Amino acid sequence: MTHLFATSATRYHPPHHGRPARCEGSEVRKTFMGVRLRRLREERGLKQVELAQALGISTSYLNQIEQNQRPLTVPVLLKINQAFGIDVQLFSEDEEARLITDLRDSLTEAPEPIALAEIRELATNMPAVARTLIALHRRQRDLTERNEAMAAQLGDQWIEGGGARMPFEQVRELFYANYNHIEPLDQAAERLYKEAGFAPRRVHAGLIERLRTRHGIAVALAEPGAVQRRYDPATRTLHVSPDLRQGQQAFQMATQLAFLELGDLIDRLADDPILTGPEARRLARIGLANYFAGALLLPYADFLAAAEAQAYDIEKLGRHFGVGFETICHRLSTLQRPEARGVPFFFIRVDRAGNISKRQSATDFHFSRVGGSCPLWKVYEAFVQPGRVLRQVAQMPDGRTYLWVARTVRRTAGAFGEPGKTFAIALGCDIRHAPKLVYSRGFDLTDPRAATPIGVGCKVCERTACPQRAFPMIGRAVAADENRATLTPYPVA
Repeated sequence: MTHLFATSATRYHPPHHGRPARCEGSEVRKTFMGVRLRRLREERGLKQVELAQALGISTSYLNQIEQNQRPLTVPVLLKINQAFGIDVQLFSEDEEARLITDLRDSLTEAPEPIALAEIRELATNMPAVARTLIALHRRQRDLTERNEAMAAQLGDQWIEGGGARMPFEQVRELFYANYNHIEPLDQAAERLYKEAGFAPRRVHAGLIERLRTRHGIAVALAEPGAVQRRYDPATRTLHVSPDLRQGQQAFQMATQLAFLELGDLIDRLADDPILTGPEARRLARIGLANYFAGALLLPYADFLAAAEAQAYDIEKLGRHFGVGFETICHRLSTLQRPEARGVPFFFIRVDRAGNISKRQSATDFHFSRVGGSCPLWKVYEAFVQPGRVLRQVAQMPDGRTYLWVARTVRRTAGAFGEPGKTFAIALGCDIRHAPKLVYSRGFDLTDPRAATPIGVGCKVCERTACPQRAFPMIGRAVAADENRATLTPYPVA
C-alpha cells in the first residue's frame, strides 16, 4: 500500500527493524482526502470523536482533515487500515488520476468548458459523484451508438434531415447531400480561369497578379511555422507559408480569393437547413472556399478531359497540373456535372490511428456513423508501404464491389525534431467503372473470388465470421462459451 503515495520526488518507507519511517525526496506531497474520510466515517455510523479515538488523534485534528484544512498523512492512513481493514485504494492518488481521466472524457461535450482544476476537485472530494457522472455518460454513449447503428442499417434516407450532432459532421452532410459537387462554384472557377488566362502550372503566378491588380493585396512569405495562410486586412497582405509547395501555396491564395470575390455566393450556399448553427455555417464557408480553390486549380472541363485521356492516373495528373496526390484525388471525387460526369468516386483520408479526417462520396459507398471503420480497407495497409500506390478489389456484405486505390502522403514540419503529418489517401469507385481506370490492369474483374470481403465498420458489420472483427455487432448477443474457442472474435449467438 505504500506505493500509493509515491511521486517522482518522494517515496514512503514504513518502519523497519525499529527504525522510524522516512521519506526520500524533498517533501511528501500533501494529500487532501477529507470528503472520502468523512464518507468512510458516516458509512460506519461513527461520530467524529469516536473515529478520532479509534485513530489515536484529537477530534479537532480529525475535523481539520475532513475539512481539507490538513492533509491525510501516511501515518493516519496506516491507522485507518489497522482500525478498519479497508482497502487503502479508497485514498489512492492512482484512483484519483484515473477518475480525472475518465471525467475529462465524459465531459468533453459539456455545454461549457470545465477547467481541469474543477474536475480534479470533483474527483478528489466527491468520487462517488464523479463515478456516477462517468456511468451516465457511458450509458448515454451506448444508447447513441445503438441508435446510430439502427440508422445505419435502415439507410441514409431514413435519417435525412435529422442533422448531424457536431458542426463538422453537418458540413460533411452538406457535401454528401450534393454528391460532393457544387456546380455554382465550379462554374465560377471556370469563368475566372479563362478570364485570367490561367494555364496548368501557371496558376500560382496568375493568382499573385490578380490579388495585386484587382484587390491591392500583396502576397508575402510568412515566417516558417504552423500558419499556412494569414490575411492582414490592415496592410492588405496575404502571408503564405514558405514550407508549402507551389501548388499548395496557389491553393491557399485561391481560397482567400474565394472570400474576396465570391463571398455572397458562398453565403447563399452556406444558408442551408442542414447547417443548424453559426459554427457549422462558418466551417461550411471555409469548406466551400476550399472547394472553389480546388476547382480553380483544376477547372472542371479541362481536368475531366485530362483525367479520361490519362485513364485516371493520379500521379500523371498531378505532374500535369502541378499539384499533389491528395488534391487530385479530392478533385476526382467532385466530377458529377449532370451533362459531363466523370467516374463517381468516394474519397477518404485517414491517420495511423484509423481516424477519418476527410471523407467525400459521389457514390453509394456508405461510411459508418458509429465510429471506426473496417480494418480490411486497403487504405490502412498503405502505412506499411509508404509512398507506394496500392490497389484492392473489395466487396461489401450486400454484394456491392469496388476498386480501391490508396497511397500515403506526408507533410513535414520544415525543421528537424518537429512533428509532421502522415496520412493515407484512398479513392474508390464501383467495379463497373473500373475498366476506365489504369489501376484495374491485371485484375480479373469478373472473378468474385478476387474481392476482399470488407464492411462499413465492426459495430454494424454483418460478417459474423470475420477474423479481423474488433467489436461485437451492436444489437446481437455474443456466443460466450467457456468450453469452445473460435478464430472469430465475438461470435454471434
